Amino acid sequence: MQTPSLHGLDAWVRELDRVRLPLTADLRSHLRLLLHDSRRSLRDLAEQVQRSPVATLALIREANRHTGQQGQPAATLEVALHRLGLHRSAELLAHLPVCETQAMPRALRQLLLISRHAVHQAEGLFALRLARLWQEVHCASLLLLSPFWPLAAAHPQLLEEWEQRVLGHGEPATKVEHQLFGVTLLQLAGHLAELWRLPEWVGHCYRLLESDRRLLVKALRNARDSAHPLNQQQRLDADPSLRRWLTQPANSVLLANSLALSAHVGWGCEHSLRWQRLTALHLRLPLPEVQQHSHQLAAHSARQLDPQDLWHPAVALLWPWADSHLRPPEHQAPPPKTLPEWRRHCAELLREPSPFLNVVQLTACARDALNACGLPRVLMLLADRQRARLRGQQASGLNGAGIGLELDPAPSPLLRRLLDKPAQLRLSPANMAQYSALLPGPLKALFPSEHLLLRSLAHHGRVVMLLVADREGLALDDFHVQAFDKTALCIERALAHFISRKG
Repeated sequence: MQTPSLHGLDAWVRELDRVRLPLTADLRSHLRLLLHDSRRSLRDLAEQVQRSPVATLALIREANRHTGQQGQPAATLEVALHRLGLHRSAELLAHLPVCETQAMPRALRQLLLISRHAVHQAEGLFALRLARLWQEVHCASLLLLSPFWPLAAAHPQLLEEWEQRVLGHGEPATKVEHQLFGVTLLQLAGHLAELWRLPEWVGHCYRLLESDRRLLVKALRNARDSAHPLNQQQRLDADPSLRRWLTQPANSVLLANSLALSAHVGWGCEHSLRWQRLTALHLRLPLPEVQQHSHQLAAHSARQLDPQDLWHPAVALLWPWADSHLRPPEHQAPPPKTLPEWRRHCAELLREPSPFLNVVQLTACARDALNACGLPRVLMLLADRQRARLRGQQASGLNGAGIGLELDPAPSPLLRRLLDKPAQLRLSPANMAQYSALLPGPLKALFPSEHLLLRSLAHHGRVVMLLVADREGLALDDFHVQAFDKTALCIERALAHFISRKG
């Protein structure tokens, strides 16, 4: 991977400041018609326009561009529309570049989806408590990640490599960022937020993460003791500065985005639990209640946003999960020694253009990746165009069975659900009785286990593959579930790269 010939923070800021983010032609026309509708109030117009993150950023930047340093930047889109006027706002949107959805870099579309998911988290968790400040919370929550949008548009390959190395391989983020960008991403985002004069709460979040972490670290440490709320409250009472900081409305913006971002990696990972606990402390609510509410909000977000070929963490919540992500098992299996091999296979799956000459080569690499992350029994089934038949394409650990196996989904509500839309199901003793009768007999014969993972993969919203895997009957712990999840994402991207190259 070649790093762009940009050196230093100033060069990156200049480069990304010049990037013009696109809208689809239909959306741009729709927004311009809205802004010319004199019957609508500014509040109503702002709520409609904010459904487009790109349009919101463009209008906020323009409204604050000519505000003097002593003047207050527009904290809401309604204020920005008032400053610009509706005619000028419509003209500004008319000059934004046009690009059809599928032609936009996937990294950009994924980041925009995460930003909109963050707004759903903010609305559900904080809107009632901060009703008088809701417009500020909404706008800042939507725009917190906006400094990364031009990076995703202009250099998507760098963000994908960052994701692969930091999230996939566990390399230190600071080291990777200095190698790829020469600066940390927080530095870059903070300077862009300042240059664009984004709402003050956005700047507050970046200053907190980059240079003023003392109170945040203390709050995170206190939040870890979520099982003893009385002890948490006593520590807050003994530290008035921490208690005052914790209740600042601007922190809701950071919490909402952190919940959305960390859920993108995995609901049960420690990073996600850290922000769930801090949100519970901020709201003075039990952790399980906050988790349940956050899951419900993610599901609502996925229904509203229709992610199609993008990953939305609500997909992992479509089926009941055992509660091991809330209470880690006492005896976790150690990570397999084949992790370097797993990373190599995942890197091969993510290569662009696709290095595979045919589906057999692609699925063989995918099978090996699943084996290397500690799942020795694997079956990969391809769906036909009508999704009326599943045929075994790759298998391992099944004594030669599985390849060529044909399943008719019609008699199985479970298979029909998995083929209807991308979904994941984790079977455990807690829910096996509920779902065992719904599993086709041939699958139960191949996987005589109470611990099983099933996941359907899609391309442009249409399911094309079903994965089935287990640990030869052993219990699944968080590591194996998360590795299965990450590998499935790599396979899904590999399928997209392969199909686009073939087309």
